[in-house]
Amino acid sequence: MRAFSLAWLLGRPTRGRLAPQLLTVTAYALTTALLLLVAAGGLSFRAVQDELTGMYLILAGIAVVLLVVPLAVLGGAAARLSARSHDERLATVRLLGGTPALAGAVTVIDSAALAVVGAAGGVVVYLASAPVVGLVHFRGRAIGADMFMNPGIVAALAAAVVLIGIVSAVAGLRRLNVSPLGVRTRAVAPGARWIRALVAGIVVVLAFTALQQLSAFRDLAVMIAVMLGAFAAVLAVLNVVGPWVVRRMAAGSLRKAETPERLLAARMILESPQAAWRQVSGVAMTSFVAVFGGAGAAMMRASGGGEASAQDLALIDDVLTGVLVTIIASFIGVCCSAVINQSAQTLDRRDLYANLDRLGMDPATMDRARVRSVMGPLVWVSLGSAIVGCVMVFPLVGIALVVSPLTILVVAATLAAGVLVVRGALTLAGSRTVLRAA
Repeated sequence: MRAFSLAWLLGRPTRGRLAPQLLTVTAYALTTALLLLVAAGGLSFRAVQDELTGMYLILAGIAVVLLVVPLAVLGGAAARLSARSHDERLATVRLLGGTPALAGAVTVIDSAALAVVGAAGGVVVYLASAPVVGLVHFRGRAIGADMFMNPGIVAALAAAVVLIGIVSAVAGLRRLNVSPLGVRTRAVAPGARWIRALVAGIVVVLAFTALQQLSAFRDLAVMIAVMLGAFAAVLAVLNVVGPWVVRRMAAGSLRKAETPERLLAARMILESPQAAWRQVSGVAMTSFVAVFGGAGAAMMRASGGGEASAQDLALIDDVLTGVLVTIIASFIGVCCSAVINQSAQTLDRRDLYANLDRLGMDPATMDRARVRSVMGPLVWVSLGSAIVGCVMVFPLVGIALVVSPLTILVVAATLAAGVLVVRGALTLAGSRTVLRAA
């Protein structure tokens, strides 16, 4: 009861806490809703059982794998924002004599409460949007009622989101218990080491080799497992190596900085390369997805040019629809995570902005530095992810489809849209607006 009382005392909505709490709940709600919609869409292909059912399930599995990382980025943003919103208050409790067990209990209760509220809201959003998504046609019919999953599956997926939030909060307790003063003063800055690049290179080479040897596997289930595993592994290592790449870029920019905003932007990135990567990772991952979508669309277009049966033409239309839906779903995750990450970053740095203002720095200079710290790495890491995507899709479709005009158009349009989305998020999560709410 003491932990519950303290959790309410530290976490009850107040003017200074309401903004991060609303952002956290919104992030959990959007993560839950998107996860449920993606799962329902994938499972809907089981409704029609014929010789093409296996093919549709394979394609759905590829789409789900490609969407896992954008969803994980969004869910991670929610978990980190939840932990950051009470780190300093719990560190104060520890410095005043509170035991690690008490701080841990308060953290779990607070994180679980926000995650439960967000997941419940996500279920409501899923139920409200499922009829709209159900209007999408596959296999000559609208998905319709198949978008409504069994209540047990819905509850299990929502509980998984809550569990992720709790696990993230518990993982963050290690810093708090070891050094509450370090958390309070932000003395420990996370690093990004070169070993990440080495591991990423090895994984990409192994995945490329596995895809090249895909035809050597006789069992269809093994082929599917190898292909999906290769895609998932490369997406995962992109998320691992991203902070190191951003850190190297910022270090180079710092050495060449000639204006205050360039210097401040580079320092903002180097303060936490992981946080800087999270600002751009959504677009980077979507660029990777766009390569597969563009190559798949080009392949289907080429397949439909000859003598194709009605069934083949229907499959081509469905694949093109799936490509479009996958990219749109990925962009929804990008939009949500961009706004949430930008708002969280602004809230996290409100003391920095206030101190710079007291020192006489022009607010316009601070805002330009904030924008540069995000937009600078954005294009380069997105292009890098697209190149890795081309490498991975090459063994499957060949160089002709990788460099086809349709593939290039899809990737270019995705990059342009991603840049606009993040730039809009920077404007929406501008320091004055969010700090006034805080």
